[in-house]
Amino acid sequence: MERNSLNSLGIYRKSLALRDLSEAIASYFSYNRDKLHLRKIDSFRDDITQSLMTDAVLITKEVEQAALSNSYSVQMKSLTFINIMTRNILAYCNGLEKDGVKEKEYLNLLRREIKVFRVSFKKWRKSFQSRND
Repeated sequence: MERNSLNSLGIYRKSLALRDLSEAIASYFSYNRDKLHLRKIDSFRDDITQSLMTDAVLITKEVEQAALSNSYSVQMKSLTFINIMTRNILAYCNGLEKDGVKEKEYLNLLRREIKVFRVSFKKWRKSFQSRND
């Protein structure tokens, strides 16, 4: 698969949507309003929002890596990593809720986006297993 054809891959587009939503929610909930300089973490909430943004970006990168790689072991590592990162994002939602976030509808929106992504991800993951059996 070529880099240009990644945009035609549904899971890649879903990972971009997840990344964009995660970034928007993270910057909204962060106490540190300058999302480009979140490296300086001042609070638990900033730590969670930084992790949320990082993991969402990593999901997109791992989808790209799995799609472009011809190595079954690289693909499986990427798929495992994506699975972990999606679970992490759900945990970050819970952490933000426990930290006192009042706007739960935003967290629920992100949770729904993760569910939609995971349904597509599971179908996509099966395609790797059938290609390499």
